[in-house]
Order: sequence, then structure tokens, then C-alpha cells
Amino acid sequence: MKPCILLIEDDSDMLDLVAGHLEHSGFEVQRAADGIKGQALALQYGPDLILLDLMLPHVDGLTLCQRLRRDERTAAIPILMLTALGGIKDKVSGFNSGADDYLTKPFDLEELLIRVKALLRRSVRTPVSSQHNEILNYGCLTLVPERFEAIWFEEPVRLTHLEFELLHCLLQRHGQTVAPSLILKEVWGYEPDDDIETIRVHIRHLRTKLEPDPRKPRFIKTVYGAGYCLELPTGPQLDTLTEVIHQARETRKLFSPTA
Repeated sequence: MKPCILLIEDDSDMLDLVAGHLEHSGFEVQRAADGIKGQALALQYGPDLILLDLMLPHVDGLTLCQRLRRDERTAAIPILMLTALGGIKDKVSGFNSGADDYLTKPFDLEELLIRVKALLRRSVRTPVSSQHNEILNYGCLTLVPERFEAIWFEEPVRLTHLEFELLHCLLQRHGQTVAPSLILKEVWGYEPDDDIETIRVHIRHLRTKLEPDPRKPRFIKTVYGAGYCLELPTGPQLDTLTEVIHQARETRKLFSPTA
């Protein structure tokens, strides 16, 4: 069965060009020219991947991405944003809305194909627990690949697929500085340009979920000019930090919109 891609794009020429290239490359393509139809087709077909333009009529791409992520029927579908808005703030907004990847127009069709295949490959990747020599727990952290979850100081923390794989990548090299180029290759599955804003946004999300104070990270550290390092406590440190983490969790619950 051919992988199904939902292409949501209001420019008819771009829609025909991209859809034609994908179909020629062996994919089934469903097309939508606005956000409302795009959401309806996402629910109807449950595609393997969504290509989403930002500047859409009726419902813009950022809003649609957020809706798809909130709906459990579409939450796990990889989303690649296609847009002419290429600034760092635009990319951050896209990733914060739940996009897995971001490609700026105009783009090369072969570059698009590489990214599509990388996202599809990652979405069906063999769970890490079945691979050899994988580190799945260290001190206060245990990864649960079947649920894309981390047990952090004895409590479960839900992660997105990308957050899980990013944390897994750092855990394999605990205590070592991991270069952005290696993270991009291992987590995203390709080697794009030197724009590492993709990594920064997801590191920020991980810190929000794991750090007692994300503004002053203790565990996921930035090594300026070199990359990122995961440093987890062991031994006597654990008792002190367990109370710190517990207090941070209680504080977040108090300020949670659902509290």
C-alpha cells in the first residue's frame, strides 16, 4: 500500500506541482486548498504525513496544526510545514504549534522528497527497546519507547515523538557534548543546513517538562558553540533533587489552566 500524504496548500500551481512530484515518486496524495477541508481530510483519511502551508484561507496553518495536535485521532501524524515565511520567529512559531519539520519556499522538490522520506522513516522506526546496546535508563530517568514516555523521578512524563528521540539521543551519550549536526542526523534523519533553531525549540520543550526551572537548566545543558549535554544526578544528589522536582511539579499544577 502506498503511503498517503495530505497536502494542504492554497496556491493551485504549487499544489499541482508538489502533488504531481509526490505521486510520481510513489505516494498517494490527498489535496486540500484551505484549512477547513484540510482538517476534514486529515480526520477522514488518517494520512501518514501532512504537508501544511501556513498562509491558508479560513483557518491558517498554525491554528490548524494546533488543532491536529490536540485531536488524539491526528496527534501522532508527522507534519511538515511549507511556507514562504523563513524567519527564525516564524520557524519557532511553527515548531511551537507542533510541526515536526519546516521547509521554506521556494524549495527544491528533491529536498522536499528527502524530508518526506525522513519523516515517514522515523514514524515507522523500530522501537528503540528492540535495538541492541541501547541505554534506556540512567539514575532518575527511564525511557518507555512503547508509550513515548519518560519516567522522571518516578513519575511519567508524556513526550512527543521528536522529544522522545531527542532525549534518547542525548541519553546514549550521557555526560558527553552532542553536536547539533549529529542530533539533526540521528533524530531528524537528514543533514540540513546549519540552522539549529529546530533543535533549540525542542530542547526548550524538553526543559519545560523535565527541569525544575527551565530558565536555569540543571540537566539538559547548552555547551555554547559545541552542542548539548545531558547530565543526570546519581547517589546522594538524588534525594535532594527529588524534593526540588516534587515542589516544581506542585507549583506547575497550581498554575495549570486545568487546575
